[in-house]
Amino acid sequence: MSGAGGGLARLMRGETQIDFRRWWARGLVFSAVLLVASLGSLLTRGLNLGIDFKGGVSFELPAPGVSVAAARDALDGVGQAGAKIQVVGDGTLRVQGPTESPEKSAETRQVLADLAGVNPSEVNVSEVGPSWGDEITRSAMRALVIFLVAILVYLSLRLEWPMALGALAAVTHDVLVSVGVYSIFQFELTPATVIAFLTILGYSIYDTIVVFDKVKENEGRVGLSGRMTYTEMVSLSMNQVMPRSLNTTITSIMPVISILVVGAWWLGAVTLQEFGLALFVGLLAGAYSSIFVAAPTLVAIKERQQRYRSIRERVLASRASSRSPVEGEPPAAPEAASTATRAPSSPGRPAGASAVTYSGAIPPRPRKKGKRR
Repeated sequence: MSGAGGGLARLMRGETQIDFRRWWARGLVFSAVLLVASLGSLLTRGLNLGIDFKGGVSFELPAPGVSVAAARDALDGVGQAGAKIQVVGDGTLRVQGPTESPEKSAETRQVLADLAGVNPSEVNVSEVGPSWGDEITRSAMRALVIFLVAILVYLSLRLEWPMALGALAAVTHDVLVSVGVYSIFQFELTPATVIAFLTILGYSIYDTIVVFDKVKENEGRVGLSGRMTYTEMVSLSMNQVMPRSLNTTITSIMPVISILVVGAWWLGAVTLQEFGLALFVGLLAGAYSSIFVAAPTLVAIKERQQRYRSIRERVLASRASSRSPVEGEPPAAPEAASTATRAPSSPGRPAGASAVTYSGAIPPRPRKKGKRR
């Protein structure tokens, strides 16, 4: 426990030395699997669209004590056993199904009234056409395109275009994975879900900007005295920014969990469940993509530029000439390579001992000469 606690404390202080180069490769494979599964489910199973998107009829009535199973058995006689049945609020029964003829709708209304022991006039019937859902979809697509273009322009001006492309890749990943989760598990897609999807884009881009801001701050270390590549600098930045990313994600997810537990499951507010579930999935995807999608995308672009490719070749050549690698020995951590180098042995120092020479403007203090006798 003490080791785990100490590791968590170092993580929260940004004192870890995780080699993210290895984790990026695994993360990209995991993301590829998620994207393939999401796209495959969207193409084969599609989305479970709510009544606002595909149209239909909705019945609501006060029915305290009536269970979903009892309502489904009663509706089986009128051909509505496959309808969506929910108990919302304080014993309110909601039944949503496909559009029916006026005679069929009146028959369903009477069956529900008899089941709950209320007057048929207390059963509220409302029909929803698919045109409203189509308008919501078109508005959401326009908002998404405008958002992506605005982010691309802003980050290109505020930071640089490779970071803008990395953020765009992360946001696209989050949207596809979030929609894919709804397709795989057949969660119902409602207007509240669409609003939540647009909301999580802001969280996703915020996490990515936090990461890239630290990368931009450390960019001056690249190639400094030929001791650090761009990839190693980004890995170092990930270790430094990890506490802030974790704290941001945790503080954002806790209210969402409260919405799901208290609002949806305890109080029975179905709309909160639809909104909170999409937020929960999107927040997790956004926290993941900022480190395992946006960062490796940035590294892949920057390492192909002539400047950083030359720096990488020079750093690797400098390391190869100063110290021959021993077979089976792990490579030195980027932080150690960036701050210190081994100095050659000097007279008076035992064989095998080494000194650390720091890259700075102040030279080491000379030794005092002893008095001759």
